[in-house]
Amino acid sequence: MSTPYAFNNTMTENSLLNTIEPLLHYFDGLIPLNEKEKGLVGEKFRPRLYRKKQYVLQEGDVCTQFYFIVRGCLRMYKIDDKGATHILQFAPENNWINDLGSFHQIKPSTLNIDALEDTVVLQISHADLISLYMAAPKFDRIFRVLIENGFIQLQERLLQNISSTADDRYQSFLANYPHLINRLSQVQMASFLGITPEFLSKLRNKRSKQKP
Repeated sequence: MSTPYAFNNTMTENSLLNTIEPLLHYFDGLIPLNEKEKGLVGEKFRPRLYRKKQYVLQEGDVCTQFYFIVRGCLRMYKIDDKGATHILQFAPENNWINDLGSFHQIKPSTLNIDALEDTVVLQISHADLISLYMAAPKFDRIFRVLIENGFIQLQERLLQNISSTADDRYQSFLANYPHLINRLSQVQMASFLGITPEFLSKLRNKRSKQKP
């Protein structure tokens, strides 16, 4: 299991405010918050640092937190019986990640989440999330939108895997995640696309030659 990492003692109220600010801005982009609701965000969400390669969630553990990424990048993946890694999601800045089934049903996860970089998150427990809904129903609507958007993205990716070529999937990845291209290894990117690193190398070389 992953071990907690506490922020050091030099973390001031101002630095905590700076940590929470991206989340407040994110929420305001969905449904504007009043001052009381912003205060609740500061009360219910806890900042945490995960070091590069540190587990956030391991298969067999219950996912107890919902994570918003302030800085860095997490990935969620499954290791199959043959030892192959299948990446379901990358979560860079201003994205959310967790195993929803494990989180809401309080059951062991079949997935892993780890940090690809030193990553600062704001996390909220299941109990605190329910408390947030009760204190301000607006958050119930906000998280419903988050889950709906995540479901739509999952459907689109499944359809893409069924009906699109590897080249199409690669072009879509470049369009949707341009900020990750230089932050991921070729192996990680290939795992997400469902192809081998060697084939990804061929796609990249082909695209490079097509540039004017």
